[in-house]
Amino acid sequence: MQLRADALDGHVAKTLAPLYVITSDEHLLALEAADKIRRAARAQGYSEREVLTVERSFKWGELLAANQAMSLFGDKKLIELRIPSGKPGKDGGAALQAYAKDLSPDNLTLITLPKLDWQTQKAAWVAALQQAAVYIDIPNIERNALPGWIASRLAAQGQSAERASLDFIADRVEGNLLAAHQEIQKLGLLHEPGKLAHEQVQDAVLNVARYDVFKLSEAMLSGDTARLIRMLEGLKGEGEALPLVLWAVSEEIRTLLKLKAGMAQGRPLPALLKEYRIWGPRERLMEPALRRIALPTLEAAMQQAAQVDRMVKGLRAKAFAGDQWDAMLQLALKVAKG
Repeated sequence: MQLRADALDGHVAKTLAPLYVITSDEHLLALEAADKIRRAARAQGYSEREVLTVERSFKWGELLAANQAMSLFGDKKLIELRIPSGKPGKDGGAALQAYAKDLSPDNLTLITLPKLDWQTQKAAWVAALQQAAVYIDIPNIERNALPGWIASRLAAQGQSAERASLDFIADRVEGNLLAAHQEIQKLGLLHEPGKLAHEQVQDAVLNVARYDVFKLSEAMLSGDTARLIRMLEGLKGEGEALPLVLWAVSEEIRTLLKLKAGMAQGRPLPALLKEYRIWGPRERLMEPALRRIALPTLEAAMQQAAQVDRMVKGLRAKAFAGDQWDAMLQLALKVAKG
């Protein structure tokens, strides 16, 4: 049974299933969903809790033993299985399929996983869990949806803010829902319910952005130069390794060149995207980016990337003088502007 995260409150108020699976890369939302299940379990007498984490040395017999073992006090038990890698392996896949077929009526099991890639989603163990469990797949909150998400969280604590204030918060917590949650809570503590003035939001919100190298590619593909500049400055300020930033940007340029070449041969873009394993938000950005960015621009950007690489290695680059990060910015802007 598939269940949306926003329907979980109503579900646990009526009943509890023997097996829940939460899959998400949004740690805050996954944690909140798991907490709702834990609270409901405690309220219904699941007073014992056993937590298992799948690491390299994990023995899958521990999960089966936990399910079969009686509670010391005869109480119902909550078993939590955490699979941080999202890859249980061959033995783990078989164990999960067997587990899903033999659920104990005295236990409630909660399995947490990161967002599963498309290949893993086709695995037999995933299908077995989806059939046996209440399966909660929580999507990422993308940048364009973040102001709305912030607004809904503010509304839950009786506050509201104008769009400029919502955008301001979103800019400051780039890619970090936990930071956004903390800032929203702070606003709830500092100010009474009602509409917040923009000055109140600016004064309260700290610059706690978690700048993500791979979100930088997203800004570049979408042509959002203001965001691109802000993210590069943030990455530099946080001490991110420039070779990693250059690698991420260069890989995106190479991918665009491969797609352009394939399209020039008459191949359909959907087939090319599938071949190069491009999906999700990145897939949606590719078509407009390919229309906007000319082939000569991409070829020149690839040569420019090689020059930046020389600078990173301490060598002279004919195309640039001075700061390596400035050269990196010029390269990214070249692609973003098309």
